Amino acid sequence: MFDLDGTLIDSAPDLGAAANRMRQRRGLAPWHLSRYRAMAGAGARGMLNVAFGIKPGMPGYASLREEFFLQYESALLDHTHAFDGVEAMLAALDANGIRWGVVTNKSERFAKPIHAQLTLLARCAAMVGGDTTAHAKPHPAPVLEACRQLGAQPAAVLYIGDDERDIASGKAAGTRTAACTWGYLGKNNDVASWHADAVIAHPNEVRF
Repeated sequence: MFDLDGTLIDSAPDLGAAANRMRQRRGLAPWHLSRYRAMAGAGARGMLNVAFGIKPGMPGYASLREEFFLQYESALLDHTHAFDGVEAMLAALDANGIRWGVVTNKSERFAKPIHAQLTLLARCAAMVGGDTTAHAKPHPAPVLEACRQLGAQPAAVLYIGDDERDIASGKAAGTRTAACTWGYLGKNNDVASWHADAVIAHPNEVRF
């Protein structure tokens, strides 16, 4: 199983572009993508913090978040693409008859259209969004739901992600875990402190 943003796909260009459109609507200059990239895994929360310095709970955050959702929803896949080596890795899994799925904190509102429209995900056998279950990662519920959809016992699953929440969720669910370093990594980029079972720097390091 895989996380989505920062693990299988680089969605930072479209996430950052949505935030920049909001800035431009307010007469503000767009930021360079590099300012958004590290926080892309945090979705709206991360993008709005970079774009406007606003955080959940602050006045006006809820309305800005919905505006961001609308902006992002209008251009989900304009510039989003698979990370180098991901397509070959998934093709190898398919060729070897290994079922795979996605567990993301991206809500189904966005995860389902991406699943439907991105050819890369055509053979994805499980898709669990941040609101598919009552809890999002780092809670184990999303990973356990994906195991249910795959018909797999957690102990037989490897969950790969680029954020500490991914590793915590997988470990709590009883899967093996691997931290990938080609993604966004989030605020805590000390990957060793996540205590994953493995650390991988490129999709071609995935062994099965």
